[in-house]
Amino acid sequence: MPSSAATRSISALLLRKLPLTAARTTAARTSPILPAGLSPGERPEPRRRSTTDAKAKAAESFVREPAAGSTLNVLGITHIYKATGAETAGSFSLWESVVPPGAATPPHTHAREDEAFYVLSGELVIEFESDSAPHRVAPGGFFFGARGRRHSIRNDADKAARVLVFCAPSCGLDQMFAEMDAATAAGTPEMAKVVAIAAKYGVTIEAPADPPR
Repeated sequence: MPSSAATRSISALLLRKLPLTAARTTAARTSPILPAGLSPGERPEPRRRSTTDAKAKAAESFVREPAAGSTLNVLGITHIYKATGAETAGSFSLWESVVPPGAATPPHTHAREDEAFYVLSGELVIEFESDSAPHRVAPGGFFFGARGRRHSIRNDADKAARVLVFCAPSCGLDQMFAEMDAATAAGTPEMAKVVAIAAKYGVTIEAPADPPR
């Protein structure tokens, strides 16, 4: 066994080192872990909520009955809204279009939104700028109109076609259709007026000029 003098020496040595060890332990417990790229003394910026989260929390869930929904007459094509951009906080709009025989949309290009179409009944003819031939889409068929790509739709059949249209994001197309509905209420609007309305909402219509009167 070590002598009493040796024991006292060891005890004194431990007592001298204990405060330094305790200080290191305390510092290790209280020193924060800095994020990468952050220097001591700098405070990290508060976490910001994404725009998507804000929109998702702003919208409320709802149910729309089969016969419900606002209705617009857009150049002879009926739009029955199932969800508007105002109701989805701008995430999307959804409507059913009833396209009568002989009705058509002029070739046009969207700059702000994409459109997706699901044919419920009847048949529609779709033309894309990148394709050499039109497409005939029957019930159950789908087509996608990408922003920045010109497309047009027409009904060559002898009965009306019904198509479900999904537009995302919803950033003004509802208002554009409402203005066209108002213009149609006074009679068939001049094409120059339709082109001007569309341009306000980032839609470019390529259509022949109105015939001289």
